[in-house]
Amino acid sequence: MLRILSLKFGRVYRCGKFLFIIALFVILLMNTHNLLASFQRNELTDRRFIGLNKCPACFGTSWCRKFMNSQVTFEMWGRLRFLDFFNVKNVYFAQYGEPREGTRRVVLKRLGSNQELAEIDQKICKRATGRPRCDLIQGMYKTEFARLNGDVRLLTPEVVEGWSDLVHCPSQRLLDRVVRRYAETKDSGSFLLKNLKDTERMQLLMTLAFNPEPLVLQSFPSDEGWPFAKYLGACGRMVAVNYVGEELWSFYNAPWEKRVDLAKQLMDIAEQLTNNDFEFALYLLDVSFDNFAVGPRDGKVIVVDAENIIVADKRLIKRNKPENYDVWYESLYEECDKEACLSFSKDILCSRVTVDHNYYAICQNLLSRFATWRGTTGGLLHDPPADLVKDGRLTALLDECTRPQKQYGRFQAAKELQEYLTELTQLSNTNR
Repeated sequence: MLRILSLKFGRVYRCGKFLFIIALFVILLMNTHNLLASFQRNELTDRRFIGLNKCPACFGTSWCRKFMNSQVTFEMWGRLRFLDFFNVKNVYFAQYGEPREGTRRVVLKRLGSNQELAEIDQKICKRATGRPRCDLIQGMYKTEFARLNGDVRLLTPEVVEGWSDLVHCPSQRLLDRVVRRYAETKDSGSFLLKNLKDTERMQLLMTLAFNPEPLVLQSFPSDEGWPFAKYLGACGRMVAVNYVGEELWSFYNAPWEKRVDLAKQLMDIAEQLTNNDFEFALYLLDVSFDNFAVGPRDGKVIVVDAENIIVADKRLIKRNKPENYDVWYESLYEECDKEACLSFSKDILCSRVTVDHNYYAICQNLLSRFATWRGTTGGLLHDPPADLVKDGRLTALLDECTRPQKQYGRFQAAKELQEYLTELTQLSNTNR
C-alpha cells in the first residue's frame, strides 16, 4: 500500500513539475517584448520604480547619484519584472560599480511588501487628512513627521515611544545615537535634530515609524563589530546594504564541523547583543534561518533582517529601577503550531537588566531539536556524531537552553553551551 502511494505521489510530483515548467514557458512567451525591454533598460534609474517620487515620504537620498548614474544594476533575474510576483519581500540582488574599485554584489530592499508599502501611503494620508488617499508629498508636511521642525532641538523619548520595535522603550541616549549616526545627511555626527534639513528629518522619522532596520544598521554598524549587514545608502524607497552571503538555511545539511562553527557564532551573537560594553541590550524578536547569512570567505554569521529588534538601555533601567528590574527574567517556552515562533513580553524586555531572551530565541528556533523550519525538525545541530549522542551533554545543554527545568537554568546552559561549542570547534580545527 505504501509503495503504491509513493508511486502515485511520485507521478503527481513529476506531473506538477512538468506543468509548472510549461506554465513558466508560456509566461515567457507572452512577455517576450517586456522581457527584451527589461534587459535593455536599467529600471533603477526610474524615479517612480525606486520610489524617489515619493520623497520625503521615503528612506533617504544618499545613494541617488549612484542610482541615476547607473552604477547600480540588477543582476539577471532581478531584471525580470514578472518574477516580482514571487518576490514578496521585495529583496533584490544587484551589482554596484565604482570606476577604480570594480563591481561588487549588493542587496536592495524596499523594506516591505507591495501591500505594506501601500499601507505606508495610506497611513501617512490618514495622519494628514483623515482619508486613505491624498497628495503624499503635501500630506507629509501635515503629519507629526513635519511638526518636529527646526525649532525642536532633540528627538525625545516621549515623542517617538512605541512607533516601532526599535523605540518601544527608547532612552535619550539611544535616540541621540540614532540621530548622530544618521547616514542620510551630509552633516552627520551631531545628535541635535535641528541640524537636519526638514526633508532629512521627515525621512528619519518615517523610517523610524515604519521600518527602522536602516537605523539599526546605522546605529550599530558592522564596522564597529556589530553582527549586522553594512548599510550603504538609500534612494527613495530602495535601500542598499552589503551582500553578506548565502542564508543560514543553505547550511542546514552542511558537514557537522561547519554546523558546529555556525552554532557557536550564533550563541556568540546572542551573548554580544545581550551583554556589551555599551549597555544596550538588542533583543531579536524575529529569529529564523532566513534572517541570518554566512560570509562566503570568512564564514562569519551576520544578522540580515534587523527590522524587529527591541533596544533596551540597561543604564536607564538601573537608574529608574522599575519594579523587579534586578530580578533575572526567564523567557517561557510555549508549544507552537507555527514555524519560528517566540513567546515574549516587550514591556518586560524593557524593564529588566538581566534577560535570557536571545539565548532562548537562538536555541529554540535555530539550534535545538525543537526548531522547525520549512517542514524540517531538529535544528542546525541535527544528527550529531554517535560519540556526542552517547555522551549526551550537547543534547542536554540544548534542551535546557530551550526548555529549562531548573530556575535560571537557561542562563547557565547558554554559558556552558557556548563554551562546549567552542571546544568542539577547536577540536575539529586541530583534527584537520
